[in-house]
Amino acid sequence: MTEEEFEKAMLHGDRKIPFFTLLKRTFAYAKGDMWRIVLSLVVVAFNVVVDLLLPIIQKWFVDYLDTEHIHNAVLSIIIGAAAGFIAIALINKLISFLMALLLQKAGQNIVERLRMDVFSHIENMSQNQLNEMPVGSLVTRVANYTAAVSNLFTDVLVRFVMNVLTILTVFIIMITLSWKLSLLLLVFAVIVGVVSFFFVGVVASKYRLERKNTSILNSFLSENLQGMKIIGIFNQEKKKQAQFDENNENLRKSAYGINVAFTFYRPFMSFLYYGAIATTFGVGFALAFTPGLIVAFYLYLNRFFKPIQELADELNKIQSALTSSERLFNLLDVKPEVVDKEDAIEIESFKGKIEFRNVWFAYEKDNWILKDVSFTVNPKETVAFVGATGAGKTTILSLIVRNYEIQKGQILIDDIDITKIKIKSLRKAVGQMLQDVFLFSGTIKSNVSLRDDSFKDEEVIDACKYVNASSFIEKLPDSYEEEVIEGGANFSSGQRQLLSFARTVLHKPQILILDEATANIDTETEMLIQESLEKMKNIGTMLVVAHRLSTIQHADNIIVLQNGQIIEEGNHQALLKNKGYYFKLYQLQFENL
Repeated sequence: MTEEEFEKAMLHGDRKIPFFTLLKRTFAYAKGDMWRIVLSLVVVAFNVVVDLLLPIIQKWFVDYLDTEHIHNAVLSIIIGAAAGFIAIALINKLISFLMALLLQKAGQNIVERLRMDVFSHIENMSQNQLNEMPVGSLVTRVANYTAAVSNLFTDVLVRFVMNVLTILTVFIIMITLSWKLSLLLLVFAVIVGVVSFFFVGVVASKYRLERKNTSILNSFLSENLQGMKIIGIFNQEKKKQAQFDENNENLRKSAYGINVAFTFYRPFMSFLYYGAIATTFGVGFALAFTPGLIVAFYLYLNRFFKPIQELADELNKIQSALTSSERLFNLLDVKPEVVDKEDAIEIESFKGKIEFRNVWFAYEKDNWILKDVSFTVNPKETVAFVGATGAGKTTILSLIVRNYEIQKGQILIDDIDITKIKIKSLRKAVGQMLQDVFLFSGTIKSNVSLRDDSFKDEEVIDACKYVNASSFIEKLPDSYEEEVIEGGANFSSGQRQLLSFARTVLHKPQILILDEATANIDTETEMLIQESLEKMKNIGTMLVVAHRLSTIQHADNIIVLQNGQIIEEGNHQALLKNKGYYFKLYQLQFENL
């Protein structure tokens, strides 16, 4: 397996992690709450001991209290037994309540730490890596898988320990009562252990497949629910339904496979249980056991086999939780492609000089998008990039903020290699306005400020006025508190673009990037945006990608790209005089007007 294939296997959760390594890493998240878990296990042990004393008392009643004794002491026995049972029940419930509080606190702390680590790790991944992972799969890991790990500590682990302690304690008590019968019953216990061991191994692979199919289905739903409009426009409902049915059927089969395994396992456990009861009564009468001893063995058998059957369910849940952990750790083990170097520096502000020196870049190996690209942008200049689709325009803008790493060459800002600048420091200085504006659920104000409370309301309003966004905001019923639904669907493309301009201006960047920011916008809104752009030129260096050549005529420099190489460079008038590629593009656009 190549390094690239290994990374992809981890990203998709296909790499198997050794059991004890997985267990160690999972329990590392409980480090700060281990005392709560240990205290809960101590309480569990106490409850197990109390519960297992009851069959001994019942044995004593059966063996040593005849009818006359019961008649003479009936009142005191009933009162004493009732008081004892009530006291034990109250203590048990109180302790169980406190234990539940401790475990829930521990579980929520664990899942919070795990979710924060996973989400933070996702944020640090490059665009290239995020493109490899469907959104639905990431959502499943952050939401569902972390909850499964939390359940391991809040419920499964305690029940597992309780059942194991019960089985061991019961067997020790049974040996003290009759070692001969206990050794005979040990045969049943050994069979149970061996079968359970192989059962867990079989179920592990089935759970891994079930988790994978769940992730695939969630990814499919996430993608197609977002694209439902396109599905309807192109009448693809039947095709998508067929694809959903296939994914749904794969998930059903994998989940059914788990249930089938348990369908065979549980009846087999019941068969062993009834076989052990028959053995107890048969051997007990053969060895002339007292009635009380036979009753005690019967009661202990119930306490012995019931935990074993529950243990199978707990093993099921443990396997589910560890499978979830495995997929989470696979994701966490993926090393971000774009990271800060150890000696990376913080930059408070930039003058805005940008330089590409012999830059080569490919999204896929040897499929070069940029080939030996070199150019310089001076501070406060406005530079536009022009070329056909796939020429490398948007790629250049993405490389400046290190969404991807170049393979050859250098990119410098203010004569500093960007790989020597901390990523957060670099991106803080660069404001990006893209064609597809994303708005979050909330209000206009929260979208412009990105929920940063350090910005005052007056600053938000001033930024909106600066870019002419106030022209439509102040006409809304709730003005800056107007609700924004998911994706900003209740606003036009132009309105969303003006909000993105306001967002950028508010955060005071020294370098501005506009990637097709004026595409697909009506004429009236375009006039507002052009006016805004003229103002924004005063903020800092501006890099523009636009197919509409009319929007970049006043740029200080225009760089023309073709097949990842610079073929022309100059201002609008100079390029027209050259009568090269730019001249032909200009003629084509204006002939179509």
